[in-house]
Amino acid sequence: MPFLSESLSRVNPSPTVAVSQLARELKAQGRDIISLGAGEPDFDTPDNIKAAAKAAIDAGKTKYTAPDGIPELKQAICDKFARENGLTYEPSQISVSTGGKQVLYNALMATLNPGDEVVIPAPFWVSYPDMVKMGGGEPVIVEAERQHGYKITADQLEAAITPKTKWFIFNSPSNPTGAGYTRDELKALTDVLMRHPHVWVMTDDMYEHLAYDDFEFVTPAQVEPGLYERTLTCNGVSKAYAMTGWRIGYAGGPEHLIAAMRKVQSQSTTNPSSISQWAAVEALNGPQDFLAERCAAFSDRRDLVVEALNGCKGITCPVPEGAFYVYPSISDCIGKTSDGGAKIDSDEDFCTALLQEQGVAVVFGAAFGLSPNFRVSYAASEDDLREACRRISVFCDGLK
Repeated sequence: MPFLSESLSRVNPSPTVAVSQLARELKAQGRDIISLGAGEPDFDTPDNIKAAAKAAIDAGKTKYTAPDGIPELKQAICDKFARENGLTYEPSQISVSTGGKQVLYNALMATLNPGDEVVIPAPFWVSYPDMVKMGGGEPVIVEAERQHGYKITADQLEAAITPKTKWFIFNSPSNPTGAGYTRDELKALTDVLMRHPHVWVMTDDMYEHLAYDDFEFVTPAQVEPGLYERTLTCNGVSKAYAMTGWRIGYAGGPEHLIAAMRKVQSQSTTNPSSISQWAAVEALNGPQDFLAERCAAFSDRRDLVVEALNGCKGITCPVPEGAFYVYPSISDCIGKTSDGGAKIDSDEDFCTALLQEQGVAVVFGAAFGLSPNFRVSYAASEDDLREACRRISVFCDGLK
């Protein structure tokens, strides 16, 4: 349609949102659906955080705030970065947005020019490439191989960088694979970046507190302080604090970049919800002991799902280091036909047939840039996970 912008034609709707919406619609029709598509903790927001929001309402803190966050929240974020990541920021270096997605979007809109390249490891969170395209940039996809734990190597990063590269987007633990980079693996990447001073780093640390076994979370500017002046360290309260609907994301970075992001936000959403901001202050400043308890629960679910999926015919499921996703390979399922007569020529075919025939909603791997795979979110009850894995096994057994 000529009426719509040319940039919009380069962008696809979010596949993860689409899968979740389809699952909701099928449930509304009376279908027995287990939805493992959404990246959303099934735990409730902690009571102290909800109480802080209620107190803010009672105190009349319901007006506009500064475009990119109240001073109290910016200070809480500074304290968090210092306490947990060894990074020193001033409030003027902090941006608060309506969810982590807007933080990334603002930064890309504020910095990209036509032809700028952004290096993105695949599998990637579905929104990275499309946000780059909306900003006029060109995504440069670097495929991480399964034998390397779905993590790119220093040589791969080096080969992807050109004079046009503006950003490197880094996500660990990863959505969709749950793969986490060790300190040594990350240091190898930051050594490459130190040789290319024109490349900035956008690090998506949203799953920082969901790390399992002996995996140690580290972030790029923490590993290589020399990158501090060209790193945007992004995070939020959605996953760790079970606050997805509250919509609070944040970032720390160079003051001139934060000011540019503030300008973008001032002409779009302006401030995030004032109530959500006060809730986020309590989330960051309040008790943190529940994080370990919930992380342990997710770890148990991970083990349940990995074991069950590896027992399914044609599926190979690596053990992730963090987040709440697994990203099994289904290469041995491609080219077969389901019990219901569906031809499985792609991972999208597999996931569509799985939903229609067994009522299990997962997201196909092509949405994340690497096939043939699918993503399971194990942010669900153990009963649902067991039943979903049983249905997946039945589906795989029926492939011929």
